[in-house]
Amino acid sequence: MITKITGTLLDLGDDAATVGVDAFEYEVLVPEFTRRQLQQEVGNQISLFTIHYLDGNPAHGRMTPRLIGFLTEVEREFFELFCSVDGVGIKKALRAMVRPVNDIATAIEEQDLASLSSLPGIGAAMAERIVAKLRRKVPKFALMVTRQVQYAAQVPPDVVSETYEVLRKLGHSESDARRLLDSVLATKGKFKDVQSLIEAIYQQSRARSADGR
Repeated sequence: MITKITGTLLDLGDDAATVGVDAFEYEVLVPEFTRRQLQQEVGNQISLFTIHYLDGNPAHGRMTPRLIGFLTEVEREFFELFCSVDGVGIKKALRAMVRPVNDIATAIEEQDLASLSSLPGIGAAMAERIVAKLRRKVPKFALMVTRQVQYAAQVPPDVVSETYEVLRKLGHSESDARRLLDSVLATKGKFKDVQSLIEAIYQQSRARSADGR
């Protein structure tokens, strides 16, 4: 069982990190909130606390080993708890966890069904099921402080996650929303709220359109 991997972050895709360890390269699946924290770490050494599982249908005889990675043991613990809800599972949890663990845990603790049902792949019925099973199990996760990244001093983490959700509601795909956010955050500008970050994103988009890019 692989529970932790330490190596150089070679590449970061939409949903997976490539970690180099000596002569080996490992693909580690990561949820969106972890991917964003790794954004500025390409080329650096990182450690990921991992879940090692087999993906596929045993009845068909083809099972693929996969790794899922998190920056802390507590984040990994929350993910496993989230997956324990009937009907969630690993793939749905990976897609749904676009916000920091403490944000999702707070929504569960406060029975904020609207917030939970806005997560990708989590509808109203699933949100009720999550609250019913986890509400009394999440207080310690709701108190977590999200790990800071290089741009965190310029942009509060909750502003980033809220802006991502706004972009999705405006009709952008998950990958397009990530691309727009990444591009503006790379400028290392100061954005104090969602409105200022959204304005910067569309200003940059208009400028690129004018340049023919």
